[in-house]
Amino acid sequence: MEKKTSSNSIARRTFLKGTVAAAAVSIVPSHVVAASKNSASKKGPAPSDKINLAIVGCANQGGGIGKSHARTGLCNVTALCDVDSRYLDKMGKSFPKAAKFQDFRQMFDKVGKTFDALTIGVPDHAHFPISMLAMSQGKHIYVEKPLAHTFQECELMMAAQKKYNVATQMGNQGHSGTNQMQFESWTKAGIIKDITKVDACMNSGRRWHPWKFDEWQKGDTPKEVDWDTWLGTAPEHPYSGKLHPGNWRGWFEYGDGAFGDWGPHILDTIHRYLECGLPTKTTAVKLEGRRKLIFPMASTIRFDFPARGKHPALEINWYDGTKNRPQRPKDLEEGRNVPRCGKVLYGKELNFIGGTHGSPVTIFPEVKRKELANKLPKTGRQSNHHQNFLLSAMGKEKCRSSFDVSGVLTQVFCIGCIAQRLGGELDFDLKTRQITNNKVANQLLKGPPPRKGWEQYYKMA
Repeated sequence: MEKKTSSNSIARRTFLKGTVAAAAVSIVPSHVVAASKNSASKKGPAPSDKINLAIVGCANQGGGIGKSHARTGLCNVTALCDVDSRYLDKMGKSFPKAAKFQDFRQMFDKVGKTFDALTIGVPDHAHFPISMLAMSQGKHIYVEKPLAHTFQECELMMAAQKKYNVATQMGNQGHSGTNQMQFESWTKAGIIKDITKVDACMNSGRRWHPWKFDEWQKGDTPKEVDWDTWLGTAPEHPYSGKLHPGNWRGWFEYGDGAFGDWGPHILDTIHRYLECGLPTKTTAVKLEGRRKLIFPMASTIRFDFPARGKHPALEINWYDGTKNRPQRPKDLEEGRNVPRCGKVLYGKELNFIGGTHGSPVTIFPEVKRKELANKLPKTGRQSNHHQNFLLSAMGKEKCRSSFDVSGVLTQVFCIGCIAQRLGGELDFDLKTRQITNNKVANQLLKGPPPRKGWEQYYKMA
């Protein structure tokens, strides 16, 4: 494992290196330059070539997506990075030839020329700086959902994708599943149309639900953990087991709650194929167990989207909390209920109900479903989400959840998180992209200023 050096000196060197790399792409492998010119074209390496991959985030989901990419047979893992050396060493057993680092900036400085693409599976607040540095150096990136922690970070990441022209994928794996293919074909065929209301829910328990506190917790930082790098651009607070490992999602400063965790799996195809864009009004209808620093125990958040071309005005109601269930549709057949993680779509002609990830929706009531059974478009087969990313990095496919698709989706959730935090109604101006009736909420679109030494990532788009 590489020896830790000064955080600020690494940041300065990395910023300069990233700036030079953007202008002089010769430091990037030649096949990556060809592929990044048009990720949807046939340019790129020969079929026998593989993408060289770095895995950033080796614990839990981060480790899982890294290994899943490796299992496709389309990549060679050349570098590993995790702020916790315990997870880093464990992952190293699967990839013994890969270089290991605790600081992603040092990884770029030392072995940046050895990889073409990254998987990024780290806490929500840390997605942004790693992604911006990677794109500035011509790297293709797979970023686990949600895309970023704030509305502004999503904005900058979408701009960077355009500027550096790299393949980008958000890790909502169901967006390469049956649900995605179904929505694409059913909306084109006019089966899913004129949707005016959606009820979406995530009614499983969350890690923060048992917590009885609402103040920062303290603990001794384990010798294996690089806490300064874990904090990244975000505000500084002491190490705690209620932050790392895995508990960060419940805190406003570092996570995006149930929205960030499950929204991308439940609402992604609705948002994309109904062309939702951004809501003009977001309302905290219900906040149960409100707290200052931690997401509520349960919430109902309503998003109002204006009419969009052929699509009528739409309201989306989000329910989280174990007992905060949406109303059961009156036309749903007996014995069937709304899934604990799923959605109901109400249209002028047809209604639909479905679960999460790649699960398809079905028409209800049953009489309508049987009536249309032989008239529904069939869906084909496609590569899975991780294969899709690697093939896109090679220039053979187009990422299905690229930042131009997943960025605005994540921004909807960022606004929803602000409503969970502050309550009330938030009015959003689509032209100025500002919250107009609440100054505190509008500031939260951007979030707190980055910590000293981390400002440069906001200047790379």
